[in-house]
Order: sequence, then C-alpha cells, then structure tokens
Amino acid sequence: MAKEESPVYESLDMIGTGAYGMVYKARNRKNNTFVALKKVRVPLSDDGIPMNTLREIALLKQLDTYEHPNIVRLLDICHGQRQEKELVMYLVFEHVDQDLASFIQKSTILTNDKIRNISREILSGVDFLHSHRIVHRDLKPQNILVTENCHIKLADFGLAKTYDFEMRLTSVVVTLWYRSPEVLLGQSYATPVDIWSIGCIMAELFMLKPLFCGTTEGDQLSKIFQILGKPREDEWPESNVPIKYNSFEIKNKLEIRNLIPNLCENSYDLIMKMLAFNPYKRISATEALNHDYFSEEPLDI
Repeated sequence: MAKEESPVYESLDMIGTGAYGMVYKARNRKNNTFVALKKVRVPLSDDGIPMNTLREIALLKQLDTYEHPNIVRLLDICHGQRQEKELVMYLVFEHVDQDLASFIQKSTILTNDKIRNISREILSGVDFLHSHRIVHRDLKPQNILVTENCHIKLADFGLAKTYDFEMRLTSVVVTLWYRSPEVLLGQSYATPVDIWSIGCIMAELFMLKPLFCGTTEGDQLSKIFQILGKPREDEWPESNVPIKYNSFEIKNKLEIRNLIPNLCENSYDLIMKMLAFNPYKRISATEALNHDYFSEEPLDI
C-alpha cells in the first residue's frame, strides 16, 4: 500500500476505514508527534467544493474551538491531490492509541467505577454535541477512543450533521447493533438515536459483549424485543414502515437483569430509560448526566 504523504505529515499505517474515508496513523514531521490522518475524497461540482462539505468542515473547526475534553481534537486540515472531478482532503486529528472496542476486548472485568466514569464521559461528549444541535449518528465502540489514562474522546464526525426532525438515516449510517428502533423502521430521527446507542454501549461495558446482535433490520428488532419486550401496537409508527407490527412473534423472552446480573438498581434504571422504544420518551443526555447513577456512592473499594 502506498504511503499517504504530505509536506508536513508522513503516513505510517492505516488504522481504520469509516463510511466516508480511510484513517491513517501519521507522524508530524515538524514536531515528531503522532496524529490520526483522515483521508476524505470530496466530489467537485462546477463551482468547486460543494457547500455541504464546506459547512461540515466549518462545523468541525467550530467544535474544536471549545476544546471539549471528550471530543477528539481537530489539529489541521490539508488539501491533497486535485483531479478533474475530485479533491482529496486530509483531516488531522489528535492520535489516541485504542478505541473502546479493543479496550472492551482486552478486559476480563470492568469495575463499577470504571463503567460509571466511561459512561459519564461518553454522555458528556454527546451532551456537548446535542447542545450544538449536532447528532453524531454513528456512535459505537469503534468510534469512541480511550486514552492511556482511561479518558474518553468521541471521534469520527464524518456523519455528524446539524439536525432537523425530518432527516432519515441512509443504510450506511450507524452500525446495525447500535441502531435505534426508529432508524431500523426508516422513520425520521433526532438526538435520541445517540442515546439509544449509548444505552447499548453501556450495557456492553457490563457484559463485555454487545447486547443486541442482529443480522438484518428485522432480526435486530427481534433481538431488541426479545430482551426489552414488544412495544404496544399503538406505539408502532403509522406510516411508511417497511416492517409490519404483526411480523414479530417473540418467544423465550430474556430478562436484561439475567443477562447482566452485575447491574445495580440505578444502572438498570438508566439503561432502560436510554432504551425506550419511543424516542420521545427516551432520556436526554443532560437528564442522564443528572441521573442518580452518577451521584451514588462508588461501589468499588
């Protein structure tokens, strides 16, 4: 594989691929520090760079001015090769060695304190995004970075966008296991999609494996209903639903407390409020941060 080179940054290794670009570990030639280099191919219109791309970049720059501790830092933006119909751009982010997926994989057990701190920092980053009318839309362990000191930084804003309530997710958005019911059913969505993803991630921190592992949209909903119960028929969306309410017959219901026996009362209550089927009944990030789970006495000695 050819190295991605620029006058300032030397690519060392590819560390991941997102929906909209590849990510490389690179070295800053000027100060010899490591960075994460996200390569994005931007299709050019007759007028040059499309306005939505410019807005996305402006949004990233604006976010970075706040230097939020739980948001990955955007250090630089570089132009690469320009071809007739395409421009290569590099978004340069601070480099963090591991993501939450590898962190969980390496863990044999996570203490209650550690789960609480990780959950709080994820929510803090998401609350910051939501307060700026931004929905992340692709929250999953692979997009959550964990520093050496076990602090959390949210990454991969290639799919972030200022939201309105009529946006619909395309099939490339959000890994299946962390998709909310309204996304699986092709409905309009807003900030509650991120809260659902956090509920799934928080359960995974306790279980050390994903909570809902579906293979298709319908199978994913079946897995959700098997654990959380099937919603009432009057809660089902009335129009433009590709999957019908009566297609689900849930047998052998599982109890979340049996799946995650180490849940305390407050952690159970918070996860269930995040995993409400109706997005309007789902707890918000601000409300979640004020939940009793984060103010109870530490359980670990």
